[in-house]
Amino acid sequence: MACDEPTALPSIFTHQNSTSTNSLDFEPDANYKFVESLEERYKCAYCHLVLRNPHQTGCGHRFCQQCILALRELNAVPTCPVDKETIKMHEVFKDNCCKREVLNLHVFCKNFPDCNSKVILGRYQEHLQQCLFESMQCTNDGCRDQILRKDLKEHLSQHCKFREEMCQYCNTYVLLINIKNHEKNDCPDYPVPCLQNCSQIILKKEIEKHHAVCPEAEVDCPYKQYGCHVKVKRGKLAEHENSALREHMLQILDKNSRLEEQISDLYKSLECKEIKIQQLADAIKKCEKEFRQYTQLFGNNSNLMVSTQALASHLDKSARLESQVKQLIQMANQQQSKLDLQPLFDTIENVKQKIALMETYDQRLVVLEDQSSKHDLQINIHKAQLNKNEERFKLLEGTCYNGKLIWKITDYKMKKKEAVEGRMLSIASQPFYTSRCGYRLCARAYLNGDGSGKGTHISLYFVVMRGEFDSLLLWPFKQKVTLMLLDQSGKKNHIVEVFRADPNSSSFKRPDGEMNIASGCPRFVPHTVLENTKNTYIRDDTLFLKVVVDLTDLEEL
Repeated sequence: MACDEPTALPSIFTHQNSTSTNSLDFEPDANYKFVESLEERYKCAYCHLVLRNPHQTGCGHRFCQQCILALRELNAVPTCPVDKETIKMHEVFKDNCCKREVLNLHVFCKNFPDCNSKVILGRYQEHLQQCLFESMQCTNDGCRDQILRKDLKEHLSQHCKFREEMCQYCNTYVLLINIKNHEKNDCPDYPVPCLQNCSQIILKKEIEKHHAVCPEAEVDCPYKQYGCHVKVKRGKLAEHENSALREHMLQILDKNSRLEEQISDLYKSLECKEIKIQQLADAIKKCEKEFRQYTQLFGNNSNLMVSTQALASHLDKSARLESQVKQLIQMANQQQSKLDLQPLFDTIENVKQKIALMETYDQRLVVLEDQSSKHDLQINIHKAQLNKNEERFKLLEGTCYNGKLIWKITDYKMKKKEAVEGRMLSIASQPFYTSRCGYRLCARAYLNGDGSGKGTHISLYFVVMRGEFDSLLLWPFKQKVTLMLLDQSGKKNHIVEVFRADPNSSSFKRPDGEMNIASGCPRFVPHTVLENTKNTYIRDDTLFLKVVVDLTDLEEL
């Protein structure tokens, strides 16, 4: 991987013999089958494999970057394994010229002979991402099947057990592996037999409603209050009423007879109390008469004290009798009210009127609820449109038209965790343009890496998107592109990768779809460098990426 500023490489390799023009790379330790025999000058003098990130020593031999580091770690004074010369680290330089030649060597696809493609080594990983014969894991969550890319579409639509299928009863989409369990336990429209064995098949959501009318459900006899405690199936209730008509009539007559006897007893009790009241009233009158006689007899007599005592005695007796009379009158009124059914009839009539009124209110509530639902639907439609317009305005406000993009990525830890778990492998920036009517572009980042950088690096790619003015622009896209991770300390220790668009790559032709295949750096920056607390590439869980397109020689419409 070439860069104008070798920030991401160890400080001991500070010299380069040229600047790379392509951001290409390949997987180490892979068994590549070259179209032509691999020349010795393209092999590492230490591991004897194809050179990866070649570095040349002062003695003129070439090594992989990792191999030269390994030699330095093995010996304090490393020696060249070819000529045994001491390797002086300050003389080691990055051989970009050789790297360019290695990356342009042609190799067969690893899926040969099924795939007969011949690609340059630097585009090998890019080819595998499109190769129809490459084995890949099914994209459905939970499915671990490995399928050839050419068979993936058929697998997803016909064979995958974790694909979503529509429930034939409720039209809800459910994972195929769970559809039987859904039908039995969750589907409201799943047909089930009646629990009362009435041989009818009912929708699960209507089972309770059916049980209220099921002919096989056992119910109490309507004459239970008169003494019939038989339980019978609803379908045979009429038969029971007909067969037990005589018994029901006798039960009703018996209950009515008991009620009549109770009423008769109440009337007799009332008559007795009325007689007693009359007797007490007569006793009161007699006491009043005697009192008047005593008053006349002893009115002027010296025995006034005796008269007074007798008078007090009669007054106490009169008060007691009066109290008893009031109690008897109250009891008589209570007994009378028990026999008076008119208040009960009035209460029943009032209840009927209230019920009718409530039913009217229920009908009005149904109409109002229907109108309210329609209003809510309209409001939700307007809200969705407003949200869509607001997002569009925000996008337009943040769009750049000078070929430069500064991309702020917040919540880095959460988004990287989502990438590690496979929930969101990549994120894309907002579009930016080379001019008002220029190329439409964006950046795409894999926070947990992609291809050769998966799990160890952040991968950063440049994407050409379909724009409104593509028919007026020159194709393919040929400009130089600079990818940067910005240092937030103010010291400008940015990590930079520069490449020029390859006019022969499909990534830079005029887009046929929404966007072209991304091109860039699968090993843009290691996680160890990015997340090192000594560095200041991340602050407040936020990092900034910058993409700059060289507008030199680019005609503006």
